[in-house]
Amino acid sequence: MFANSGIVRTGLAAELAAHAEKRGPITLGLAGAGQMGTDLIVQAALMPGMRIGAVCELNPQAVIDAALMAGHSRDDVVAASSPADIQRAIETGKIAVTDDYRAMCAAGHIDVVIDATGSPNMGTIVSLEAIRNGKHVVLLSVEADITIGRYLKEEAHKAGVVLTGAAGDEPASTIELISFAQALGFEIVCAGKAKNNTFKIDATPDEFAEEARARNMNPRMLVEFVDGSKTMVEMTALANATGLVPDVPGMHGPKADREELAQVLCTKADGGILNRSGVVDFTLGKGVAPGVFCIVKPRHPRVIERIADLKVGPGPCFALIRPFHLTSLEVPLSAARAVLHRQPDMEVLDYPVAECTALAKRDLSPGQTLGKIGEYDYRGYTMSWRDARDGFALPLGLAEKARVLKPIKAGEALTYDNCAPDEQLVVTQIRRRLDQADAQYLAA
Repeated sequence: MFANSGIVRTGLAAELAAHAEKRGPITLGLAGAGQMGTDLIVQAALMPGMRIGAVCELNPQAVIDAALMAGHSRDDVVAASSPADIQRAIETGKIAVTDDYRAMCAAGHIDVVIDATGSPNMGTIVSLEAIRNGKHVVLLSVEADITIGRYLKEEAHKAGVVLTGAAGDEPASTIELISFAQALGFEIVCAGKAKNNTFKIDATPDEFAEEARARNMNPRMLVEFVDGSKTMVEMTALANATGLVPDVPGMHGPKADREELAQVLCTKADGGILNRSGVVDFTLGKGVAPGVFCIVKPRHPRVIERIADLKVGPGPCFALIRPFHLTSLEVPLSAARAVLHRQPDMEVLDYPVAECTALAKRDLSPGQTLGKIGEYDYRGYTMSWRDARDGFALPLGLAEKARVLKPIKAGEALTYDNCAPDEQLVVTQIRRRLDQADAQYLAA
């Protein structure tokens, strides 16, 4: 099959076109039409063999606006309140809008559900409902993945569906490099991301409201990046999908530029700052953001000589860099691979490696109910899973709506001793069961 330009479609594009010709386009159900959801609605309209079938969103105008931006007409977006309504809409080439995630997940024509809610609890609820209905799931809520990902994976396997992290997000993009390096037999010294904005650990939405408006972002979401929470979340997810570990609590985060990255994020024996090989970390240096990296060490002097001769770096460690990640624009690729190959782009291991905990951004008083990630109360902080467990640390994904039990000073850790997570949240209930099972395993 030829594209309009005369260029032959190859790889996944060819597979999508062939699937569409034989069975129709892969049909996506989308939970959430915020910034990421809007991107997905636009991007899906540009891809061969893919389409948005339904969007679950409390604000239907957001879906209409996104659909118009994507080139659809107003008549292409219809309200739906039941699985049958959604089915009829899809069959007539429309996009169904519903406020009922259950209806969307139950609609037979939906192949993959993409969670773009941005909420650990809602991401959990939507994912479980999709799995119960036999749908593949692309989980954009990395906060849900790092909190109860093992449970979601188990449920997906039982149902015979794929649960995957999202292509385009830093963890999955980094895994592409790790897979490449492992296939070549390189030692994986360190892998991670370059932070793409200011690093201010006490950042609040108020002080970044103007920048957020200029970038058409939610201030809270921007602060989640600025205060480092998103980096900590993403590197925890990478650790739990690969077995790479945080070298130190909070990671190092050096200001290592592209040219020196491999000579800084390597072991002390090789002149760097790491205590060991096989770790996750991030850099604040220039020339890598908005990309990801994998620091490798070839196992033979001939290979080191050849890579140095190819101008990758001086060695003995080298930085493999993917200089971009396209966030939500790449997400449909994960949906495609789930359907066509029944393979996840990223999934958690069967055992925990790292934990993203929470540190107070300001003094907190007993009786306070904590806000969301990226607001005023706390920020993410990556630790090894064992250190977090030994410290009774509260997972970041359980901090929202938690109640403060004891005074907490700015910079102190949130723990199960000084905070009580909201037991009404599904994500809290599942995490408690996981923790109980881990305790039994450790005691055995």
